Amino acid sequence: MIVFRRKYFVGFLLLLFIEIFIALFVHDKIIRPFIGDFLVVGLLYCLAKTFINVSSFSIAIGVLIFSFGVEILQYFKFVEILGLQDNRVAYILIGNVFSWGDLLAYGLGIYAFYWIDIKINY
Repeated sequence: MIVFRRKYFVGFLLLLFIEIFIALFVHDKIIRPFIGDFLVVGLLYCLAKTFINVSSFSIAIGVLIFSFGVEILQYFKFVEILGLQDNRVAYILIGNVFSWGDLLAYGLGIYAFYWIDIKINY
């Protein structure tokens, strides 16, 4: 069940660098909030595909459920419930503001990455 797929790891690293670049240097109202969320599900998809040998569909659904779960935690102010609102890392990783647009970005993103993966590999 555990594997290592180099092409997905390279995709993960590429998306990680893009996400870091966006986080550090892009402060707009479209790329950072929407494109960043669109890409983060691709990053998680590639990370999972790097190490887990299950169907692409299962990974796509798992990543989508995870992403929606994190967004729901934001709705309930989970960082504050844990008392981590002053912890910058927790605040960035878990997030702080619920957004329906984020859910849309996650859905579109996972669909796009899954579709590309299927077209390239099958």
